[in-house]
Parts: sequence; structure tokens; C-alpha cells
Amino acid sequence: MAQVLEFRLPDLGEGLTEAEIVRWLVAVGDVVEVDQPVVEVETAKAMVEVPCPYGGVVTARFGEEGTELPVGAPLLTVAVGAAATGTTTGNGSSGGMPSAPAAGTPGTAAESSGNVLVGYGTGAPAARRRRVRPTASAPAARVAPADEPAGAAEARVAADIADDTEQSGPVPVISPLVRRLAREYGLDLRQLSGSGPDGLILRADVEYAMRAAGAAAPAAPAAPAPAAVPGPAPRPPAVPTPTAAPVPAAPAAERIPLRGVRGTMADKLSRSRSEIPDATCWVDADATELLAARAAMNAAGGPKISLIALLARICVAALARHPELNATVDTAAREIVRLRDVHIGFAAQTGRGLVVPVVKDAHRRSAESLTGEFARLTEAAREGRLSPAELTGGTFTLNNYGVFGVDGSTPIINHPEAAMLGVGRIVPKPWVHQGELAVRQVVQLSLTFDHRVCDGGTAGGFLRYVADCVEQPAILLRSL
Repeated sequence: MAQVLEFRLPDLGEGLTEAEIVRWLVAVGDVVEVDQPVVEVETAKAMVEVPCPYGGVVTARFGEEGTELPVGAPLLTVAVGAAATGTTTGNGSSGGMPSAPAAGTPGTAAESSGNVLVGYGTGAPAARRRRVRPTASAPAARVAPADEPAGAAEARVAADIADDTEQSGPVPVISPLVRRLAREYGLDLRQLSGSGPDGLILRADVEYAMRAAGAAAPAAPAAPAPAAVPGPAPRPPAVPTPTAAPVPAAPAAERIPLRGVRGTMADKLSRSRSEIPDATCWVDADATELLAARAAMNAAGGPKISLIALLARICVAALARHPELNATVDTAAREIVRLRDVHIGFAAQTGRGLVVPVVKDAHRRSAESLTGEFARLTEAAREGRLSPAELTGGTFTLNNYGVFGVDGSTPIINHPEAAMLGVGRIVPKPWVHQGELAVRQVVQLSLTFDHRVCDGGTAGGFLRYVADCVEQPAILLRSL
């Protein structure tokens, strides 16, 4: 038997309650398979493709691109069906489109009036599938009234299907939209052979027939010229003076919705500013030795080590000495919660806005492992493939704003964390080295911290340790 199943926006996890339609991957009339992605949506955490659990023909879509839908709202409807001997999947939907047996084959579903999918199953054999051009004598279009109630529409479609079945057997159509288009343009579906599976008539077949009918329609005869009447010559019509078309005024401002990833970041930053009493301290450090150590590592062979991976390794060592900064504040219980594991987030700028991927278990990773994970998460962020789990759970954030060519910043803490280390650009500057003035590679480091979890002495000690490791990487050997 045939039925039209409604697929609703599923729960995408992480407490998400809505998603924005970014791009439809299927159109009405398309044949979809079980678990085929049908729409790309953007949640507050990531951009994901949503698969459909049904196999069949898409009969309707709900929502245009850019529309926000709540979880549980209808996404699309799919017409599915199977012969009496067909199988279904565990969720009750058809495991795919049924194969219609050839008409007249003994013992097939085509002979069992009670087991045939109404409106499907009698398509022409593959050798005879073609699009038939409608004749110019097609009946006039029958347009459904605009104010027709929903119940009347279903009844009318059912009547059309029954009428088709009584006249010449079921027509190979299961999409109500295809039937409506054919009815409005006066097309006889029995004259069409579909291009879909087993001769199924799709929307594209009807649209092709509509265009063909328009091209074949005869031109209206020209009206006969009126007989000449003696009299004075008619006065030529006055030619209106052309006037300049009014130029529409440009909008005074552009409004950009704060939703999706950008909206989530706006909410978190606003909450951080309103809840966290933050403070910032900074220091300049000579990074010449750190760059030399990195160059020596990469010259030794093996995967290249990134600078941000070395900085993350330094942060792990600093947090082990100052665990107050690897914490969060439980405002309801009025408690500081110190965390054992270190999950380092890092700010990544993408075309969809600022995101903060999280390197999980950074305290258990080597510099080589950290390099690989930073590279993987950065690529996924640029392509919009980060999962919600990869964007949550951070305990400390590393912000390398030096890539933008700036020296310093006072960043906003990534709520509900307690601190963020900012790293400026590394540039050659005059520096006193071993009692003499020299040109060294200098970087500015800044630490923004939650003043509730520690005082300035602890924050200053953390930042000083980071600067010492940048200037003398051998200090890290004490903590390895």
C-alpha cells in the first residue's frame, strides 16, 4: 500500500532547539533513498546534513533557505510504498522504491487489485520509457480554487487517483504535486511515460510536457483589418515626453540576523561580560629561542610541529602549576569547580563567524599529537564540518590574534571558562639580550582571567611562567 510520510526536523543533540535551513539537497519530485541527506542546516553549534529515514519521492518541502525551524517541525513529506512481497526497514518505512513487475505477468502484484500501490506500479518497460509530447488538443487547464480547504484537496486528489484507476489502471504517479500540475495545465498523465524508476512520472516529466505543449500551441489568428472609410486622414497619436524613471532610495541601514553560530557566540560573549568580573595582565617575551627550538624539531624529520601546538603544550604545563585557572564558577552553588582534565579551545575565524574548536585531553598529548589535532579541527571549522561535541567542553582557551597582524588584545573570556591566553604577532624588535642591545623576535602575551577564581598574584605567576617557557623552552623539560 502507498502512504505519504512526514519527516520532521530531528533532535540534533546538545540541547539544540532550532536550526536554520542553509541549503536544500533535494527538490520536490526527486527520488530519495533511505538515509540520503536531504537538507543542510545550521544549528547554534555547527552545520550538519540531515538524512531522511524514508525512501520514495519527495512530495513537499517546508521552509525556504534561510528559514529557522524548531525541532519537531515538518521538513518534508515522502511518498513511499512497496508491493505485497516487499520488505520494510525497522522504522516502518520502505527500504527503497519498489520495482513494479511487468503488466500481465502471472502471479504479480499487477493482477491483485488489493495489493497494488494506487497510482504506481504499472509503468512502461524500460525499453519503452520516453516523454510523450502532449497534443494541441489537450483539454483546458483546471485550476484549483485558492481558498480550497485542506480536506477538500485530499479528497480531490483521491478522486483523481480513483478515476485514473477506473479508466485504464493506476497511473504511475505517487506525488500529489505532479497530479496537481498536470490537472492545472490540462495534461493527461496516461499519455506520459515517466523517467523515474519503473516508469514513475516525476515533476520534471510534467514540466517537460508543459513546455512542449506551449511550443506546439498554434499562434492566435490576427484580427482582420477594419475596412477603409473615406474621410480626413487621422491625426497621428501624440508621443509622450519621456521622463526619468524614479531611482529607488538606498536603504539607510542593513540588518543582519544574529542567529546560528554567530548568534550563539553573541549570546556567550554577552553573558561572559555580564557575569564574569574579568581582568587582564600582559608581558612582552623574547620568542627567539622558541622559534629556534621549533626549527630544530622540524629539521629532525617527521611531521612538522606548529607554533600553536608548542604554545598549547606550554599552557598545559602552566595550568599544572596554577590549577586555579583551569576552573569554572558554579554561581548557583557559589562554588569554584577546579577541573582535572585540560581541554584547550582555540579561536578560529571562519566565513560563518568566530568558532572555538576544542582539543580534548590536551594534557595527555605530545606536541606532535597537538599539531595534528589543531590542523584537523581548523580544516573542519573552515568547511563547517565541526560537530557540536568538538565545539563544547573547553576548560581553557588559547587565542592567537597575532595572525591578524596585531600585537595585543583584551579578549572576552569564553564562558564558562576562567581564563584565556592571548598571543600577539612575533616581530623583530630591539631587545636587551645578555646585557647587550640586539634585534630579537618579540611577542606580547596577555592573560584575561576571572577575578573570582584567583587574584592578580596567581594570574601574574601563570603568565610569567608561560613567558619564561617561551624565552627558554628547556624549562618545559622539568614538567615532561
